[in-house]
Amino acid sequence: MTKIIAVANQKGGVGKTTTAVNLAACLAELHHSTLLVDIDPQGNATSGLGQKAGKATVYEVLAGTASFESALCETGVEHLSLLPGDIRLAAAEVELVGQERREHQLARALSGKTEAYRFVIIDCPPSLGLLTINALTAADSVLVPIQAEYYALEGVSALMSTVNRIQRSVNRGLTVEGVVLTMYDGRTNLSLQVAAQVKKYFRGSVFSTLIPRNVRLGEAPSHGAPIHVYDPRSAGAEAYRALARELAARNRER
Repeated sequence: MTKIIAVANQKGGVGKTTTAVNLAACLAELHHSTLLVDIDPQGNATSGLGQKAGKATVYEVLAGTASFESALCETGVEHLSLLPGDIRLAAAEVELVGQERREHQLARALSGKTEAYRFVIIDCPPSLGLLTINALTAADSVLVPIQAEYYALEGVSALMSTVNRIQRSVNRGLTVEGVVLTMYDGRTNLSLQVAAQVKKYFRGSVFSTLIPRNVRLGEAPSHGAPIHVYDPRSAGAEAYRALARELAARNRER
């Protein structure tokens, strides 16, 4: 059964795209057929896998001018496919406003197309606009990356309010997959304090895996490769492998 997970946090710089790309790649490494959907106009998930959006992207699929199959591309990572995005998606935020059932456009585009995948990971924009709302409407759950830094929980209440609104209105099945702490440095009191604060706020929804602050994670996108390909033995690669195993185990239990 396919599980669709939106990776969302409207605050930028929290490791959202890094988490979406590397979680998807590490799930694929575990032999789970995985699709990464890039609906961020910055297109960083696409470039982070060494891909360039072609004539058809998720924008054309949303607009109904291209098929899901024509936009789909392989990534060079076994078991991992990509529905690419780029700056064209910026137009979608405006164009979706006037459409009927505007929150459902991504769900419509993915309907009947994802049965071949065990996991679909959606990389959302760093905002709570219509693209993110479309992702939350299409998703089974939302995964929230939070950086282990000062003001970590700033804005999270707005995201959870949006999730609650989506649950009440257009997607009653939406759940919180969990919260993952990123840029963690266990040598600092700040990281320890933030971890305790986040665990208290989310009460049992925080993943045990902590994503460390790691130079190799920052380097990997410039080489167009996920971390487990760029530097398989790095602390970042091991952390995302552990996160993928934890997420897969959670979903087996359910």
